[in-house]
Amino acid sequence: MREFHPRPLLAWWLLAALLAGCGQKGPLYLPDKQPQPSPAQQNQTTKP
Repeated sequence: MREFHPRPLLAWWLLAALLAGCGQKGPLYLPDKQPQPSPAQQNQTTKP
């Protein structure tokens, strides 16, 4: 009878967990920061 070795099973679980989390957080880059106008500035731009 063969002995049970948990290391290969642990390695497969780790690989599966890493691949499952791949790409789940959106794009893998930091977007450029663009200053957003405050609500007071937005109200001034909409009025003529």
